[in-house]
Amino acid sequence: MEFNDKQLEILKVAETLFAEEGFDGTSVRDIAKAANINIAMISYYFGSKEKLLEALILKRAAALKLKMENLFQTELSPIEKIEQMIDLYFDTINCNRNMYQILHFEIMTKKRDIDTQHFTEVKINNLKMLENVIHEGQQKGLFSPTVNIGLIPTLVIGTLMNFSMNRHFYEKLYGLTSDEAFENYINGPLKQHIKLTIKALLTYEV
Repeated sequence: MEFNDKQLEILKVAETLFAEEGFDGTSVRDIAKAANINIAMISYYFGSKEKLLEALILKRAAALKLKMENLFQTELSPIEKIEQMIDLYFDTINCNRNMYQILHFEIMTKKRDIDTQHFTEVKINNLKMLENVIHEGQQKGLFSPTVNIGLIPTLVIGTLMNFSMNRHFYEKLYGLTSDEAFENYINGPLKQHIKLTIKALLTYEV
């Protein structure tokens, strides 16, 4: 799905407000005011706040899909592709983790009638690309034949979300006394921990 410049502007504003105020805490009027447009324009382009959220889901998933496709076409080794795929998943989710929390909460609780079909289709496509890379590594004898491929993205997303949602605990545990220290830990030790864990699952029988 292609978005025009005005739609992209509305989506950007809505994403910021959803992340700051929550989905329920943000009204269509709030979005219109922040975007300096009238409410009718949001209705015209998206229909409702729920449909706007669906568009955000699709936009984020499609952006990751394009990056995954570009990576898959490179001449890197399977393990190098896996490392870069982890970077893509991790960095995409980390940069937008507040939104991902909202999206997954809405999908999980089913409080609203949100159509996630396109989101699911993109996720399946991304998983197939991951499967292709792992199968390549298995054929070359680099990866274990018993890998549960479908759970690998869950490792990345789940670990990052848990760390973020339990921020106060990890700040105290690791002495992270500022926002910068917290972000540096996420992009350093936490990302490295995820990479080592996934590489261990790929290369050793468990």
